[in-house]
Amino acid sequence: MSTAYIWYYVILQILSNGAYTSIEHRATVNSEKERISIAMFFNPKFEAKIGPLTSILSPQNPPLFKSIGMEEYVKDFFSRNINGKSHLEKMRIKSGDGNTTA
Repeated sequence: MSTAYIWYYVILQILSNGAYTSIEHRATVNSEKERISIAMFFNPKFEAKIGPLTSILSPQNPPLFKSIGMEEYVKDFFSRNINGKSHLEKMRIKSGDGNTTA
């Protein structure tokens, strides 16, 4: 799987505020269990903002991820300037971070 496909899965987890989870990106052969893959493609404009959808946020479901511009997200993702952490962890709001979308 190419790197270009992986960041789509991460974006889906961010947009869904964690309802749809991104998986570790590897495949293994299992002769006892069938594996199903679903491909989806979308390409937000660089002017778009990536973050949890405001329609699913509430006091009971606060944002778990930061909101940033798509251009910055793509540059960060492909620069691998993440200091040993996954890009998803870089986007996660830490307790007391204060970066919310609501």
